[in-house]
Amino acid sequence: MNQLSRFQKIVADAKQNIREINPSEAEAERKVGDAVVIDVRSTQDWKAGHIEGARHLDRGEIELEIEEQIPDLDQRIICYCGGGSRSALVAESLQKMGYRNVRSLAGGFREWSASGLPVST
Repeated sequence: MNQLSRFQKIVADAKQNIREINPSEAEAERKVGDAVVIDVRSTQDWKAGHIEGARHLDRGEIELEIEEQIPDLDQRIICYCGGGSRSALVAESLQKMGYRNVRSLAGGFREWSASGLPVST
């Protein structure tokens, strides 16, 4: 039997407390302009390619910068990372900070790219 690592356990716990959306749902919200899309990956990953129109707030700094960048606690926010784990942790953290409309992109940037959705470099 495979045991979850400590990281996998905290991600699984976070996913119990947040809402994930799939790439097509995220794209619909992005196109309409209802949501702010935030890439929480490293700067190197961001520069290699990111969701068109996304903002970059590194996982290690988002909690420090989010209030200045997005002061509205009701603003729809869609977080994403490479595969959906770090963004789940970020979504949970933002909810703890009082943000009421946060989502995590299921499958992250890999799933977004595999779906053929718009990417910028």
